[in-house]
Amino acid sequence: METRKFNAEAANLSDDILIWTISTDFPMAQKRWCGAAGIDKVKVVSDVLEAEFGVKYGLLVKERRYLRRAVFIVDKNGKLTYVAYMPSNSVEPNYAEVIEAAKAVLKK
Repeated sequence: METRKFNAEAANLSDDILIWTISTDFPMAQKRWCGAAGIDKVKVVSDVLEAEFGVKYGLLVKERRYLRRAVFIVDKNGKLTYVAYMPSNSVEPNYAEVIEAAKAVLKK
């Protein structure tokens, strides 16, 4: 849901905004899914081997070995400017808020 929505939104955003989805799916599965879902603007990264990203950012659900849903916005200097952790993976982020926060970072 989230990747599809951000992929659709990406067409309306500046080329200076990059959108990444990180999951514990294998890269081949990610590529297959993106192809089937028409995902062409969002980049995908696999955290399947070590779950390093999930551990570092508090996203790894160890019992299930998947990542909790969250949104991070990082500026061009690597500063984290926005964070939203969803209370469960069934809850989607506030897309309008995320897009506005990303656009605001470009204005700085």
